[in-house]
Amino acid sequence: MATAFLSAQRSKDPRTQVGACIVNEENKIVGIGYNGMPVGCHDDEMPWGRDSDNILETKQLYVCHAELNAVLNKNSADVKNCTIYVALFPCNECAKVVIQSGIKEVVYYSDKYKDKPEFVASKKMLDMAGVKYRQHIPKQKQILIDFTAIDAMTGTNVKEVLKADQTSF
Repeated sequence: MATAFLSAQRSKDPRTQVGACIVNEENKIVGIGYNGMPVGCHDDEMPWGRDSDNILETKQLYVCHAELNAVLNKNSADVKNCTIYVALFPCNECAKVVIQSGIKEVVYYSDKYKDKPEFVASKKMLDMAGVKYRQHIPKQKQILIDFTAIDAMTGTNVKEVLKADQTSF
């Protein structure tokens, strides 16, 4: 789950950052994704809002969800029998991707939209397809990445690296 949350940090969405991580039966990562615009669609030229009288001026019709990107970014032939870790319970469109790709289990952190039709439909499809889902209960409240320890171990200065590469998060 921590990898899903970390990948979410790469999202350019100013309001909602969602990440997904797919692991195989050996718990090896085979795919990572986050919500973002399709390849070739520039983030700064696309709408990121959720509310507008014109749906074409909202992100809904454009953003690729983390689950889809994780499946598309996979580093193996397929993701059959894998588990996907996601920050938010998958919507109906992502449930279709999960089912069609052969993923066997969804582990989610939050189900805050559970009463919306898209998520009720998602559960219905996952149940019918035999895809298990469960909420992740964290064993600890935070994960600290101590770059000072990494700097000492690698002989690198993270401040210099970040200054040289402004695309890092």
